[in-house]
Amino acid sequence: MIQKYNVKVAAQSFYIEEQSVPEQGHYVFAYTITIRNEGAMPARLLSRHWIITDSNGKVEQVRGEGVVGEQPYLRPGEGFQYTSGAVIETPVGSMQGSYRMVADDGVAFEARIPVFTLSAPRILH
Repeated sequence: MIQKYNVKVAAQSFYIEEQSVPEQGHYVFAYTITIRNEGAMPARLLSRHWIITDSNGKVEQVRGEGVVGEQPYLRPGEGFQYTSGAVIETPVGSMQGSYRMVADDGVAFEARIPVFTLSAPRILH
C-alpha cells in the first residue's frame, strides 16, 4: 500500500575548487537535491531546515522559506531538482535536514534530508 505522505530526498555534492580559498578556511560546495513525491497525496514544499557541520564540529543551522526562491508543488510521482551551495571552514563536512511539506488535505509533515558528505578531492578515501 502506498503511504499517503511520502516525499523522498536524495543529494549529491560537488567541491567548487575555483571559488574555494583553502588557506583562508573557505571551502565552497555545490549540491544537487532531488525531491520526489512517492506518496498518494499531492504536497507543497513550504520551508527548509539545514544542519551544516564542518570537521571542526562547527554547526550552522539554516532555515528559510522554499528552495531557490520556489515552493514546489509535487503531485504523486512528480519530482523537483535544484542546485544550491554551502561554504564551510574545513575541507570536509556534512549536511542534513528536512523540508516542511503540506499536503492537499492540510496535513503538514516533514521530508527528511539524509546526511550527505561535503569533501574536497583527495581528502577522503
